[in-house]
Amino acid sequence: MKLNNKVYQFLKWFLIIFTPALITLIGTLGKIYNFDTETITLTIGAIATFLGVITGISNYNYKKEQ
Repeated sequence: MKLNNKVYQFLKWFLIIFTPALITLIGTLGKIYNFDTETITLTIGAIATFLGVITGISNYNYKKEQ
């Protein structure tokens, strides 16, 4: 599997910048408003981990071709 550069760059930004910020925002708001955030943050983390593996495999395959 090899992603095109536009998709790869978006996923990289999404995984490195957006996902941690989103998890922090949800966790913080949960503390402020006293609601349980475990389920949603674990779900987001699991999806991010899956996408990170896919992105890593794509990067490996790209570098292998070079």
